[in-house]
Amino acid sequence: MKCIQACRLSLAALLTLPASSWGQVMPYRDPRLPVVERTRDLLGRMTLEEKFWQLFMTPGDLDDPSNDWSHGVFGLQVRVPDTTSPRTHAERINAIQRFFVERTRLGIPMIPFEEGVHGLLAPGATMFPAALALAASWDTALMTRVARAIARETRSRGIRQVLSPVVNITRDPRWGRTEETYGEDHYLAGLMGSAYVRAFERAGVIATPKHFVANVGEGGRDSWPVDAGDRLLREAYFPPFESVITAGAHAVMTAYNSVEGVPATQSRWLLTDVLRGRWKFPGFVISDMSATGGATVLHMTEPNTAAAAAHAWQSGLDVVFQSAWREHRPYLEAMQGGLVPLATIDSAVARVLRAKFELGLFEHPYTSVDSAARWNGAEEDLAIALEAARKSLVLLRNEGRTLPLSNAIRSLAVIGSDAVEARLGGYSGPGVKPVSILDALRARLGDRVRFAAGPGRHVTDAEPVDSSAWDGLRGEYFDNVDLTGTPHLIRDESRLDFASAFGAPGEGIARDWYSVRWIGRLTVPGPRARRLGVDGNDGYRLWIDGRLALDNPRPRSFGLRFSNVVLEPGRTYNVRVEYREPAGNGRIRLVWDAADAHQVYIEEARNLARASDATVIVTGIEEGEFRDRASLALPGRQEMLIERVATLGKPLVVVIVGGSAVTMPWLERVGAVLLAWYPGEAGGEAVADALLGETNPGGRLPITFPMSEGQLPLYYNHKPTGRGDDYVDLTGRPLFPFGFGLSYTTFAYSDLVIRGDGSPVFTVRARVTNSGAVQGDEVVQLYLRDELASVARPVMQLVGFRRVSLDPGQSSVVEFTVTRDQLSLLDEKLGSVVEPGAWRVMVGSSSRDIRLKGEYTVR
Repeated sequence: MKCIQACRLSLAALLTLPASSWGQVMPYRDPRLPVVERTRDLLGRMTLEEKFWQLFMTPGDLDDPSNDWSHGVFGLQVRVPDTTSPRTHAERINAIQRFFVERTRLGIPMIPFEEGVHGLLAPGATMFPAALALAASWDTALMTRVARAIARETRSRGIRQVLSPVVNITRDPRWGRTEETYGEDHYLAGLMGSAYVRAFERAGVIATPKHFVANVGEGGRDSWPVDAGDRLLREAYFPPFESVITAGAHAVMTAYNSVEGVPATQSRWLLTDVLRGRWKFPGFVISDMSATGGATVLHMTEPNTAAAAAHAWQSGLDVVFQSAWREHRPYLEAMQGGLVPLATIDSAVARVLRAKFELGLFEHPYTSVDSAARWNGAEEDLAIALEAARKSLVLLRNEGRTLPLSNAIRSLAVIGSDAVEARLGGYSGPGVKPVSILDALRARLGDRVRFAAGPGRHVTDAEPVDSSAWDGLRGEYFDNVDLTGTPHLIRDESRLDFASAFGAPGEGIARDWYSVRWIGRLTVPGPRARRLGVDGNDGYRLWIDGRLALDNPRPRSFGLRFSNVVLEPGRTYNVRVEYREPAGNGRIRLVWDAADAHQVYIEEARNLARASDATVIVTGIEEGEFRDRASLALPGRQEMLIERVATLGKPLVVVIVGGSAVTMPWLERVGAVLLAWYPGEAGGEAVADALLGETNPGGRLPITFPMSEGQLPLYYNHKPTGRGDDYVDLTGRPLFPFGFGLSYTTFAYSDLVIRGDGSPVFTVRARVTNSGAVQGDEVVQLYLRDELASVARPVMQLVGFRRVSLDPGQSSVVEFTVTRDQLSLLDEKLGSVVEPGAWRVMVGSSSRDIRLKGEYTVR
């Protein structure tokens, strides 16, 4: 509340600025004139500095008086505390917008923007299932309704642009941002992304598909350099972007990574030749946050930020996105120094102004705060969130009909911290009424449900030495690797947890040539004895009370090591750590040994399971932006927990909360596995409904689950190998294939009919029947394979799908139309052609579970 009041006071001070000349009758203010004329008129009235600020976006508001907004701005990301109501948020945005409209010379409104991958990233907004979970519904009509709800909540606050959706395809689930995508298939991703974009653009909110292009590289590493080549980009990575641009997206965000050796933000080939030339994209292009300067400090292709900015604008970038107002200086200097041609600047500004005119911001810059209060967290939206969560659940295993749980169950053990956390995934606000899995089960079963936390996701061999244990800690930073001479920088530290991935540890120190000495007094917390360890890069020594306890001076790798010195609880020790970094990307932290604390949690959970009729273990994944995973195993000691409980021989269900694939060496030991994803704020209710049989899971996998990380990358629509695809110690097949998902009922396929006259357009029809005893949803999937082509083609490719809901014994005839575009290929010269010949037609329940096959010949 104090922050909000302070913001209002500082805003009031700014509103005392002299009135500008915006009130004059000017052509750009005449809504009767065409947008092109209004844009031309306004552009002709602008100074160079005013033009620059229309090409600069940042998080911020008007709080800091040192930030000069008098020349306008493209837009602001107006963040508010989690306790802020939607109405107050809308009032804040209106007040800030009023400053730009009424107190700047030309009165150009800003574009308030925010994240909205699966719900507006703001307090009081409804949180829907993560994007990958929505893709798992295989329901584009549902995706449209979810997007409409998010767009309505967004627009009601006055926010007119979202930095979403993510339409990168993910062929390696180790990527931490897999949860934000729509999966590995470009057709499915394109349809889901297009449904999202159309809903937002029709609501008057600019959608910004990202990250252009191929934002994940080898090893599932975020923003890793991509050297894919034109063919692979056009066949796999470009199509979802083409789809969402066709759907009407007015903006595109570039990627952090380089593509073919050129930073994506500076790639003329991507931004001008492909985006505007080949695809005729009429909108504007923004950088990812702070990505423009990445050419200088990360890619090392530019001497300074001003040069990087100039080349980005000349290559086709329009708007620079930075993390703060104060970071604008080198970008403005690039313009003022003549590094950017005026024609380039004017073209970029014109695209931004056109968007603002088309949004109607000049006529209607403000929002109704009553609308914000009405729509955010509305019961209608919460109902859609629940439906989406239910439809996204994927049943991966159900041996012996472990699920649904019997109504006669007398006691149910629920284990795992994810059962109570109600995690919403990345880019999430706090939600409106988040419901945990435990609370939802207790609401249905009462005191028959008993809970144990288990070891959770974070119990490992080490835990960080918290700041409360230190009685003073000083860091001495040297501009050499020998700790010689006078320290270049000395500073007090709260704890020893150092990471320097992007730059140097301090001004005047090279990022790849420095050393650090930390000296402090450490008190051992009770009640047990501890050992100190170092988790980080090699190249360090640890002294305890003057005694060398760890000697690891030679830089080689990264790891965790503990000293053999046992420290008594309650005692204080003098600690010194010396660290050398001769190559960059420094990382080191001081940790305690965790002993066998996880065994206590596991045995407590196992005892609860022993005393119960059945057990549900709710597990979770650790991932996210800049949090890629080297291992797809469940983190912490969760796998050990599953193995120990499984030895009891009682009904055991594993629920997985997360946004990507998991390896499952324990799979054959459990009765059922339910994939919940990050199911949104209604996810607890949806999971409880499925576990108890009140609903029937019908989601399908939008990504492939491997047996082992050694199989990656692994995706269903790969091209044929030159020989085999197995390993000497493992199959080449996945654990669970793309499109897979079980049900509490069964489905039979029949009556395949393929109709066409030999042209590259034909129809495929099949009948699907619920052959089981309960109602359920089936996702009918159509795949094609080119039997003979002039270039290698995918072994199969999804070209259609339909989710149908059937009662027991009920049948439905599903029909697909295959189009010319779906039969086209890039020939040897990368020309798009449809070649005559036979196509294998496959209809089934997953990419591996093909039920009907036929053939169609293009003449």
